Amino acid sequence: MLQRPTLWRMKDTPANTAPALTFTPTRAAGLERLEAFLPRAGRAYADGRNHDLPGHPHVSSMSPWLAHRAITEAEMAGRILDRFGPATAEKMLSEIVWRAYFKGWLERRPSTWTDYKRGLKGARDRLATSSGLRRAWEEACGGTTGIAPFDDWAAELVNTGYLHNHARMWFASIWMHTLRLPWELGADFFLRHLLDGDAASNTLSWRWVAGLHTKGRPYPARASNIAKFTGDRYDARDLGHRLTPSGEIEALDGPPHPDPQAVPDDVPLPSGRIGLLLHEDDLHPDYLLARGLEPAGTAAFIAPAGRSPLTIASHVTHFTTALAQNAVSRADAQGPVTTDGEEIAAWAKDFDHIVTPYAPTGWLRDALDDLPLQTHRPLRDWDAAAWPQATAGFFKVKKKIPDILDTIPSDCGH
Repeated sequence: MLQRPTLWRMKDTPANTAPALTFTPTRAAGLERLEAFLPRAGRAYADGRNHDLPGHPHVSSMSPWLAHRAITEAEMAGRILDRFGPATAEKMLSEIVWRAYFKGWLERRPSTWTDYKRGLKGARDRLATSSGLRRAWEEACGGTTGIAPFDDWAAELVNTGYLHNHARMWFASIWMHTLRLPWELGADFFLRHLLDGDAASNTLSWRWVAGLHTKGRPYPARASNIAKFTGDRYDARDLGHRLTPSGEIEALDGPPHPDPQAVPDDVPLPSGRIGLLLHEDDLHPDYLLARGLEPAGTAAFIAPAGRSPLTIASHVTHFTTALAQNAVSRADAQGPVTTDGEEIAAWAKDFDHIVTPYAPTGWLRDALDDLPLQTHRPLRDWDAAAWPQATAGFFKVKKKIPDILDTIPSDCGH
């Protein structure tokens, strides 16, 4: 590994000794993390959420469980509202609903996901023909660019599978606007390593920083902002020599957004002997059981390799697999947890119908659609309330947050 110039080293402060977060792949661990965060979900979160400090004390770090819906957004919002009023918890509730906004936006414009995959293939082809691009990409992924915070974030991501949201924005901005690397390669780097990797949030967040989601408005990584919100771990003056001045940042060019498609329809539960097929995008069938589903067997289908054409980090595969196994272990009649579509098809032969939670646009949905069986896919009330509003920016969804919160079951989280 290249030695980092002394100019860019992290400042030696006591905060740097905080232990890294760990993520145990069980629903119980997610509920425990949520319970520990609840006292900070109100004003404390609003005041501290933008600070990327070692140990991430100001944010919930719930995203690895939320991304797989081992803990649902409704559960988390419900527990927060048990403690705080909507006004006090407004910032946290907005962040939770933002996930639904991004999922709804991509669900209604699935060609954006297809375009990302096409763009990634083109960028990977360029890696094979441009030695300069490949070297810059390898330095960025390996955390050897000489830009201290960027390199530290790359190492944190690879080692822990997690980054603070503000760090993700800075990282993406430096990747695109300072290092001039294709955004699709950066989005792919995240998906290969993030425990909370999500097709909608990841793709659209990178596009937002690029100035593609909100047209013409890229997000700049400013040295003063990085220093301020990382507890002055980095010297703003020195860092400023390496970052692209904000006035020189230009939005990436891209086609207009496609027109939004209709929101998918909900479907009723079938009758007969039912097999419940969970999947890595939704591992807690609370809403299906509340509708009267009594599965005669439960299995789980996962497809972590679908995140990228490159190798997926082992911690991602392990976390996804173990979390799915944990979900199936709570069922009465336990079936396989597998990446093998033929194994799922063989298991499904024991049932009259297969019910699976609705899978939004992304790699899991691509894999689910390729399974050699038909499934019934009911929609969550949370998504059905949020997705119709995902026609443009977040503001329209934000106005409907009270309606979305009204879908929370009275006993959610208990």
